[in-house]
Amino acid sequence: MTDITAPSSRKFKLDPAWLISALIPVLLALFAPEQVWPTISFALSAMGNTAPFILFAIFAVGYLKATNAETLLAKAFEGREARMIMLAALFGGLSPFCSCEVIPFIAAMLAVGAPLSAVMAFWLASPLMDPAMFAITAGTLGVDFALAKGVSAVLIGLMGGFVVKTLAGSFLFADPLKNTPVKSCCSSSCGTSEDVSPLSGQVNWRFWQEADRRDTFRATAWENAIFLGKWLLLAYLLEALMLEYIPAEWVAQVLGGDGIRPILLGAFVGAPAYLNGYAAVPMVEALLAQGMSQGAAMSFVIAGGVSCIPAAVAVWALVKPRVFVAYLGLAVVGAVLAGLGWNMLAPV
Repeated sequence: MTDITAPSSRKFKLDPAWLISALIPVLLALFAPEQVWPTISFALSAMGNTAPFILFAIFAVGYLKATNAETLLAKAFEGREARMIMLAALFGGLSPFCSCEVIPFIAAMLAVGAPLSAVMAFWLASPLMDPAMFAITAGTLGVDFALAKGVSAVLIGLMGGFVVKTLAGSFLFADPLKNTPVKSCCSSSCGTSEDVSPLSGQVNWRFWQEADRRDTFRATAWENAIFLGKWLLLAYLLEALMLEYIPAEWVAQVLGGDGIRPILLGAFVGAPAYLNGYAAVPMVEALLAQGMSQGAAMSFVIAGGVSCIPAAVAVWALVKPRVFVAYLGLAVVGAVLAGLGWNMLAPV
């Protein structure tokens, strides 16, 4: 049936990110007027400094979407199980497609017998890194941190995949699927062109030769520009407030140091404190400036990325609660290990 609803009849939905960004200067004007311009100036300056990385992220995701490169994901679920796990972790850690965007595909793969181990590898790695995330992280926290996070994403995917493979015969992972998957969307690459079905058609790296692909590129680039713009503006406003009002001594005392305690805290604080993968980057920058340890920063972004609500919903949609709990447990263990590793390797 054709949808004949007029656009004007659709309900207006106010985006909370834009709303909070608008409220921050208003609240500052009421309670701390001297901080209004410094806060806005800080956010705009930070946006300008990261503009080249933002533009790269926008066009990179647009290119990959327009070429239909997401069809390559199917190759991760072909062949021997160990090969599937390795490819799923690699594709999950490098692709621009969030785990919830491909729920229908993952559901179909599981239904026809694709091993849960490969799917778990993909699910753990997918929310942690993509081209846009790498560009924003490198521009804000440094290339070394971005590379370490990307490597950690792949390694955590591999760890989770092989753990599930080893325990595949246990009660924990037996009969893992729910009956009815639901769709969700969690990243800048979701919902760009609803009429363009992911994983359909052929890959064409010269997308500009086809009108439909050019339209997809424009739509994806525009959506990503809005998505990154709203979250990074909010993040930089929050960063300015954190630098001004959160005592550096408190952060250094709680999340500083080289032991395992700040890394554990970073992992367990990461989940509830995580607004969005892109918004978290400037928050971490502010915390590092105030004394947060490198290991705690890494465990924070890893645990928060995997367990944030949109990414977790993607897993909850398809598997039973016991498998979901295992997913979260693997994420926390992986985050702590990544934090310990980065604490030893991070440049001083």
